[in-house]
Amino acid sequence: MAGDEVIHMAPSANRVAPLMQDLLEWLQKTQDHPLIASCVFHYEFEFIHPFADGNGRMGRLWQTLILSHWNPLFSNIPVESLVYQHQSEYYAALEKSTDLTDSAPLIEFMLQMILDAIHAIDTPQVSPQVTPQVKQLLAVLQGEMTREQLQSLLGLSDRKSFRERYLHPALQAGLIEMTLPDKPNSRLQKYRLIDRG
Repeated sequence: MAGDEVIHMAPSANRVAPLMQDLLEWLQKTQDHPLIASCVFHYEFEFIHPFADGNGRMGRLWQTLILSHWNPLFSNIPVESLVYQHQSEYYAALEKSTDLTDSAPLIEFMLQMILDAIHAIDTPQVSPQVTPQVKQLLAVLQGEMTREQLQSLLGLSDRKSFRERYLHPALQAGLIEMTLPDKPNSRLQKYRLIDRG
């Protein structure tokens, strides 16, 4: 329900257990590719709507589980985050699938989210939360460099400001690392970019 408007009329409670049993049996027997089968399962789970709340999260969790069983790499692919960012499109695809009595719209949407999530891993972007100061630090950091070298290249003299506005945010964002992580205050400490940086 959305106020007084019915968004989805789930099957009656006495049909939920048999429908879920049928769906799980279908999943065990299907010859469909796991990418497609996981999307179909996701849609059917949402249609059956077995819980009073949390069906979307559970459906996406099941999809991740199905994909991870097929290829363990899917346990680390953030499909759920992308679906959350495109929530209105997700609900529109569910609604369209229901209207058409065809899971194709949700399948297309979820396959696009999976593809986008894979591309996001292959080509990581600098997070939008990265400050201009961190971007400047990343631009000048070459190989392994000391704090003094970095401050000099950036034309900064205030050590405290450099640490608080440049160095610590870059370390916390996982964009750079210390060469001596066990000795953060060592005079021999240097910093280097990591893959995300």
